[in-house]
Amino acid sequence: MVQIKWVFTAALLGCMNLGAANNMTRQDGGEVVAEVAGHKISLSDLEQKKAARLLQARNELFIAERDALNQYIDQQVLEEKAKAEHLTVEQLLKRDVASHVTDPTEDQLKVYYEGVDTKDPYDSVRDKIMAHIHDQRVSRARAEYVKNLRDQYAVRIMLSPPSAHVSLEGAAIQGPPSAAVTVVEFADYECPYCQQIHPEIKKLVQQYDGKITFAFKDCPLPMHRQAGKAAEAARCAGDQNKFWEYHDLLFEKAGSRLDVPQLKEYARSLQLDSQAFDRCLDTGEKTAAVQKGFHDAKDLGISGTPSFFVNGHFVSGALKYDDLREMVDKELAASTQVKKD
Repeated sequence: MVQIKWVFTAALLGCMNLGAANNMTRQDGGEVVAEVAGHKISLSDLEQKKAARLLQARNELFIAERDALNQYIDQQVLEEKAKAEHLTVEQLLKRDVASHVTDPTEDQLKVYYEGVDTKDPYDSVRDKIMAHIHDQRVSRARAEYVKNLRDQYAVRIMLSPPSAHVSLEGAAIQGPPSAAVTVVEFADYECPYCQQIHPEIKKLVQQYDGKITFAFKDCPLPMHRQAGKAAEAARCAGDQNKFWEYHDLLFEKAGSRLDVPQLKEYARSLQLDSQAFDRCLDTGEKTAAVQKGFHDAKDLGISGTPSFFVNGHFVSGALKYDDLREMVDKELAASTQVKKD
């Protein structure tokens, strides 16, 4: 079997100044990037003062590079397969993809038509519906075909997301502090995407038990009025060594209320000391700690949740388990290689 390892570099895009790239990736702070009235401004000064702006800009560049890289890889594996079969890419796709796609039945077309907001009669839009569904099926079949080719040709991607230093001060932590990989999540208890990915996080922590450190940092968004108090409640539960149980309960009760009476009810369901918990929550004892997490996120340029840092590498949005696992595996492999070297 042919083994192909595609490595993406700045030269592929042809738009990155290599000197600038080197300056941007240096982390020792020794690079002087400007001078004002005799005062030298180092790269580390810039990183510290403008971390938020730099991280967001680098993440936008990373997303553009990643998308371009994936398109490039897809074309390369198709060309490799076509070459091995003595075909053009067009002939290959026709033989292995298009020829296996079936058109919808008449009944299926009519069901689809009933769900379309249109006053045009069925006969006048039938062919358009047919073409639309056919194109969708071809697109899905092509994506699955290319995915299998990537596996066949052992595609590995070394392009990494941008990175930043993330303080774990004030974070709730699971796993050994000395683990080779640290996963930090900034999240909001009212955020539906945080609720959606929570089971995946639990699965990740369980699968990599002893191999990763997982840190949770509060990032209650202003639009979610109950998120801040919910975060305080989790910390109050933490005073009674029940942070993670309470934390899980908040995410698992995604459809329930998060007002103060309900937060107190959750504490009772976990058999916490009610008086101590209520006093902690009512006095706002944990407000400053929760707000610190929010300000840490803001300083990093985080504007939405969930946001993750895997060994400092930034990634955001509603990820899937395979995305997180891939990042963790990559960092574990890199750590193993460093030890060998």
